[in-house]
Amino acid sequence: MDANRAWLWLLVAGLLEVGWAIGLKASDGFRRPGISALTVLGMVASFYGLAQALKVLPVGTGYAVWTGIGAVGTAIAGIIWFGEARDAGRLISIALIVAGIVGLKLSAR
Repeated sequence: MDANRAWLWLLVAGLLEVGWAIGLKASDGFRRPGISALTVLGMVASFYGLAQALKVLPVGTGYAVWTGIGAVGTAIAGIIWFGEARDAGRLISIALIVAGIVGLKLSAR
């Protein structure tokens, strides 16, 4: 696998992380069986994508970018769908995570 494909795997895995994090909230503590099953499936798929990316990418970079995509995506989803705070401090913090993700991508070998 080449590096571009590894980055694509990592992007998909990070987006799946956003999906399963939202699924955790929607599952109501795993009390909703259908959503819970989809959430667990999303977790497995996300970890699989991360594992594929780590065949090529450095583990520190891959894991940090994966969690960063998940953190940023989940925070934005929380703002949009769950009415969570969107104050300046939170938005700046999200932007700093994005800057870190971009920095790791640009410095990866």
